[in-house]
Amino acid sequence: MKRMLVTILIGLILILATVIVVEKKNNEKEKNSKTTTTKIKVAEVTHSVFYAPWYVALKNNYFENLDIEVILTSGANNVAAAVLSGDVEIGFCGPEATIYIYNENNKDYLKSFAGLTKRDGQFLVLRNGVNYHDFKDINGLTILAGRASGMPLLNFKNALKNENITNVKVDESVDFANLTSAFIAGNGDGVNLFEPNATKLVKEGYGFIADSVGTYSGVVPYTAFNAKISYIENNKDIIKSFYEGIKKGLEYVHTHSSKEIAEVIISEFPDTSIADLEVMIDNYKNADSWFKTPKIPEDSFKNLQDIMIDNKDIKAYVNYKDLIYELN
Repeated sequence: MKRMLVTILIGLILILATVIVVEKKNNEKEKNSKTTTTKIKVAEVTHSVFYAPWYVALKNNYFENLDIEVILTSGANNVAAAVLSGDVEIGFCGPEATIYIYNENNKDYLKSFAGLTKRDGQFLVLRNGVNYHDFKDINGLTILAGRASGMPLLNFKNALKNENITNVKVDESVDFANLTSAFIAGNGDGVNLFEPNATKLVKEGYGFIADSVGTYSGVVPYTAFNAKISYIENNKDIIKSFYEGIKKGLEYVHTHSSKEIAEVIISEFPDTSIADLEVMIDNYKNADSWFKTPKIPEDSFKNLQDIMIDNKDIKAYVNYKDLIYELN
């Protein structure tokens, strides 16, 4: 009789334990189902391996409770316009665009809140047969360098200044999105391109990668995420979640191999092999292309404005805190 009671008691305990486990799982499911996911649109200035930390954050689901749609929007001016119009919530481009908008006295202007890249990500591709040993060898050449007043052109001109190179014809007539096709068509002795375009051009036999522009142009917040000040103030939780996602992406690329990074982001570049992608990531790692955290250093923002003032794109400095939203 005692044995039967013990058996019944054990059975009841097991049933109770099962009920508790099932109830716990149901509660977790119910809790998860109640978690709201916010959809946001991000205008991306170009699609490049240069932005590997951003793609790592997307692929590894580092953006908590955010459903992100990425919209390719060529040109920082067009990215800024998309944010201002409300077509997208967040822009991803060079912070020079936010300075231009601020100087137009727009009341609901744009602030950058998370930095990604810390220097120019272009590689100088020269035509086969051009004699090249160091950066000064481009004296006398014509280089396709993109849209006037944009980050790629500004940084290339700054690289020339830093290296005291004075006899280069800088072709500003070709829009950024058409640089590759213009070079293939026979324009210029060289062209500045991001990856994967630079390597693709080389593999197709149109030239060779001579150098990294970022090596000579200095540290600036080359590409950063921005939003309207009204959106930031009204959606601080979203901005914080986005910032933390970028932070995790940056941490990943600084603590993992190029091969591991390539395996995470390969779906972003389906026409590129893992081997080629690994080499491209190595190139950006060797050039020290990415910030360690998304916080935009004040001195790098000043460096950007130094370049813009020197190029006569702006007349005076803009206060750091007016255009950079600091989370921590």
